[in-house]
Amino acid sequence: MKPRLKEKYEKEIVPLLMKSGRYKNIMQVPGLEKICINMGVGSAIQNIKEIESASENLALITGQKAVITKAKKSIAGFKLRQGNPIGCMVTLRGNRMFEFLDRLLNIAIPRVRDFRGLSKNSFDGKGNYTLGIKEQLIFPEVNYDNVLSVKGMNITITTTADNNGNALELLEAFGFPFRNNN
Repeated sequence: MKPRLKEKYEKEIVPLLMKSGRYKNIMQVPGLEKICINMGVGSAIQNIKEIESASENLALITGQKAVITKAKKSIAGFKLRQGNPIGCMVTLRGNRMFEFLDRLLNIAIPRVRDFRGLSKNSFDGKGNYTLGIKEQLIFPEVNYDNVLSVKGMNITITTTADNNGNALELLEAFGFPFRNNN
């Protein structure tokens, strides 16, 4: 069965963006390529169980096993050695990507306390959008009792758009709650 957002993209968003007149061919319409979720766990230097807990939480949230990232070089000021585990990440593509985005937009973001909207300034210039979340507890999959410590995460949405304007138009069509004042 196709994810709900994938059907919406194919049946509503692509024709809507084609009507704007910017695209001559249906293959020029921007789409989603991948979503990368990264969770840094700096406290894993002292307690190795932190990284395991973060990895399990990320796997619960995304439905895919997380890859544990390791330090590229030693930093004495942080008591960090090269090769020590310091975070975990997941790259989602295809149906899992659309299912995660659906849960993010419709379940997780509305649960954020004092939410005023996403910033339109978080584009990288090439049509990719990055947002930060302060706690993993906004996802209903995470059991509050099993969380050792509250951790944030970075979510990067990579699109096939060639500039920020086209990517903003695509993400607004998906229903991203952007702030109006910027």
